[in-house]
Amino acid sequence: MSETEQIKPGAQQYDESQIQVLEGLEAVRKRPGMYIGTTGSGGLHHLVYEIVDNSIDEALAGYCTHIQVEILPGDIIRVTDNGRGIPTGIHPKEGISAATVVYTVLHAGGKFGGGGYKVAGGLHGVGASVVNALSEWLELTVKDGSHVHFQRFERGNYAEPLKIIGDTTEHGTSVMFKPDAEIFEETTVFDYEVLLKRMREQAFLNAGLTIELSDQRDPANPQGEKMCYEGGIRQFIEHIHKTRGLESLSEQVIYFTGSKGDNAVEIAMQYNDSYNELILSFANNVHTIDGGMHELGFRNALTKTLNEYGKRFGLLKDDSKLMGEDVREGLTAIISVKLTDCQFESQTKVKLGNPEIKPFVESIVSEKLMNYLEENPAVARAIFDKSLAAQRAREAAKKARETARRKTAMESASLPGKLADCSERDIEMTEIYIVEGDSAGGSAKEGRDRRYQAILPLWGKMLNVEKARIDKVYCNEKLMPVVTALGTSIGEDFDISKLRYGKVIIMADADVDGSHIRTLLLTFFFRFMRPLITNGNIYIAQPPLFRVAKGKTFKYAFSDEERDKYIAQFNAESPNAKVEVQRYKGLGEMDAHQLWDTTMNPDTRTMIKVEMADAVKADETFSILMGDKVAPRREFIEKNAKYAQNLDI
Repeated sequence: MSETEQIKPGAQQYDESQIQVLEGLEAVRKRPGMYIGTTGSGGLHHLVYEIVDNSIDEALAGYCTHIQVEILPGDIIRVTDNGRGIPTGIHPKEGISAATVVYTVLHAGGKFGGGGYKVAGGLHGVGASVVNALSEWLELTVKDGSHVHFQRFERGNYAEPLKIIGDTTEHGTSVMFKPDAEIFEETTVFDYEVLLKRMREQAFLNAGLTIELSDQRDPANPQGEKMCYEGGIRQFIEHIHKTRGLESLSEQVIYFTGSKGDNAVEIAMQYNDSYNELILSFANNVHTIDGGMHELGFRNALTKTLNEYGKRFGLLKDDSKLMGEDVREGLTAIISVKLTDCQFESQTKVKLGNPEIKPFVESIVSEKLMNYLEENPAVARAIFDKSLAAQRAREAAKKARETARRKTAMESASLPGKLADCSERDIEMTEIYIVEGDSAGGSAKEGRDRRYQAILPLWGKMLNVEKARIDKVYCNEKLMPVVTALGTSIGEDFDISKLRYGKVIIMADADVDGSHIRTLLLTFFFRFMRPLITNGNIYIAQPPLFRVAKGKTFKYAFSDEERDKYIAQFNAESPNAKVEVQRYKGLGEMDAHQLWDTTMNPDTRTMIKVEMADAVKADETFSILMGDKVAPRREFIEKNAKYAQNLDI
């Protein structure tokens, strides 16, 4: 500001009075997303993970053998372990019980080099205190072998210090808490299946540890499972393959471990008959969703080792080389590292940053995998045959891609002939409807807003990409127009910056055939254009199922319940008037005006955004539903039949 400039009268001053200092856990309640990522369902379940991780750390230290997780009525969580119990003595600096410090002071814990833990997942010392801050109330019970200690907190605060409420010879910690609805406005209801997946994962990662999960919210239908896997991550691989209905290429899981000082790595891997890879990596039992140095080290060593083996035993020609994608086709691998000083990228711990772990994992994998391949030539040959087939498919895909590019360059118009494009070019405004059938496509073209809505009718045979490599996609006359229209390419060439439409909307009939088409398209997007899903670009249109009319008055119903409600309303208004109900079997039964009003008008339509909160679960579901094996698909359908009551079969 120059000397001549003046602050306008009434302008807001910015001085020392505007600087806020948030005391204690107040900062957590003010900005919860900084500590748990989101206040949605993911953040809600993260509270449970934080408390369980503390119990897991006791198991890593060798003091805990049993963890019990309970979902109680009212969506209250109780986590109990038989570890040493949180220290209850007076903290020398804070002047209050150490247990109280852990639950009320950020960055307080036994994992900062004080000798309490060599290896731990909760390294920031904020997990317990964050859970306390974001709970309506939390009750802590500690057994130290002599006494039972208890303290209650409300939104992070406490009225009285930790107190003794009884005597005991047992050891352990129990934490019971109720998430605060003021923080978790979206939902405070826990998903049993989400917690079960996480607890099972932890049981696999900690061989011999028993974890029990029980859901007691419905007394008439309690759920529960007790998990203990002596085989550890080897059984994890077997569980994944069995669940997905995958045939393994070898009878036994390839498994090896290694250590350097206090750091250790444990790896299990096995190839299967699919074309998809699944690599799950963990650091101190924390799932590193975005990978990190340990996963990078494994990938590099796997590619290098298989190429060296192939050259040494004449399985590769002199000028031939396997790429990473070749050697990982059909691979399921679990990488678990234990470190004294994990460097995660954030409190939500999705990526491991320790640079020293990469060469450590590389050396272990290179040495022990080479030894395994030399000692098991039949398994090595099966892996090589699969990798070489993947290499040929990759080269075929490259040729198909180049052919497609040359063809596009030679054509006067690069867009599909049946695409009815829009005039707007700002992808914040544009959307494309992928429509099954020329009849529905015709109505959609006629009824759309040409400024920002494009229509692409599908024709030809839809390919199930779960059973095909990428070279087959380039030859498919139904999928390539979709790729060309969107402009992003697919697979390793995918570039979301070239996307031509902000919304990609799948519009199919509300029947079994329409559901099948939607699933095939979603499988394609998931396998070859996954960033479209993670970026929130994919939507499913929801056409109405019924038109309920009385005279000239009508309403559209999107479910049986809505249809019955409108019928009851019309009958109440005019008991003697006839109510007519039209069931739409397909989009083609609606004229352009009806299709616009019900399914395409942004002011009145209903759409579902396709989200992928859990990529691993989505991967598993697509493998089950779209794979070759009938038994896992039947089991999945029977288990989830309660969600399919409105299917039009």
